[in-house]
Amino acid sequence: MQVTVVVPTYNEAPNVAELVRRIVAGTDRLVAEILLVDDSTDDTPQVIERVARTAPVPVRVIHRDVPTGGLGGAVAVGLAAAVSDVCVVMDGDLQHPPEDIPALVSRYLQGDVDVVVASRYGGEGAAGGLADRTRILVSRASTHVTKAMFPKRLRDVSDPMTGFFLIDRRSVDLSQLRPQGFKILLEILARRPMRVGEIPFSFADRHAGASKASFRQGIHFLSQLTALRFGKMSLFAIIGGLGAVANLAIVWALSQLGVADVVAMIIAAETTIIANFALQERFVFQDVKADASGLATRFVKSFAFNNAELVVRIPITALIISNWHISVVIATGITLVAAFILRFLFHSLVVYAPRRTSAPASPARKLVEELDRQAISPGEL
Repeated sequence: MQVTVVVPTYNEAPNVAELVRRIVAGTDRLVAEILLVDDSTDDTPQVIERVARTAPVPVRVIHRDVPTGGLGGAVAVGLAAAVSDVCVVMDGDLQHPPEDIPALVSRYLQGDVDVVVASRYGGEGAAGGLADRTRILVSRASTHVTKAMFPKRLRDVSDPMTGFFLIDRRSVDLSQLRPQGFKILLEILARRPMRVGEIPFSFADRHAGASKASFRQGIHFLSQLTALRFGKMSLFAIIGGLGAVANLAIVWALSQLGVADVVAMIIAAETTIIANFALQERFVFQDVKADASGLATRFVKSFAFNNAELVVRIPITALIISNWHISVVIATGITLVAAFILRFLFHSLVVYAPRRTSAPASPARKLVEELDRQAISPGEL
């Protein structure tokens, strides 16, 4: 089995020798090369060349004076330059244990996947190498948000944010990648459907040096996520915006007719909740409906959440009106804007989440599914 181990590096000189030693030991039963794509500003390239002279496997370095695309861009360069079509991508700080490379290869050799993800959150995986509880919480939250953005593409991926994975580069069009920052795996999986397998791994402490994670990298991640999912989010926002305009128009019209403020807001909200659901079904989540629960269940989840949000939002709106002394239309607009993100996350994570098929259905679940099958679809109305 021939494999190229692609390692993006940035000022990792103290780790290079140990990294190469452990990769060599971990791939002793494979035909391996080590390809380091380096964006360093220190002497890392010179250290790599010195280690390469005595290494028992080929060790190459590509140094980039202009690190376009950050770490993800380095990985893309490495995948393009690799000798083997089968590539293992890992970080250079030894938080990704080279000893797990054979497990990645073994899973790939089963022949049913294009990508094998080493997961901190699946099976017996662990994220102990993250610096503190805050970083663990941030990592978990980022993972949930990412999966919410791509519920179908990432359905079988417990850790789309990992930087440790195996990929058959023949399964991806490298020219279509637009990497930004750290999350190259997310870029790959979001661009097109992939057959994905997983193995668990324990995220280790750094061997040497300091973490490269920063607020700037967080901004890069958010930018990348938004760019990848912009289409679905923009449609959701457009429909939400149209609903907000309709909501305000209904509130205004009813208030002109002398209807009480709270009653006007309830009528407007219920009308737009139902209209928004129909539009979201048709234009936003049409690509994931087949894998989600049935129409009746989706509607009940959406209707219940939006009404629960309404129960919270109306008192807040009334409080804004009384405290800020502004019109009901402006106050309603303010609270609708604040509710947008919560609505999108709930619909992605819950309403259109893929069905679970591993556990047997309960009698109640079977009843719901039967109701779903008998429900009238939007296309039949």
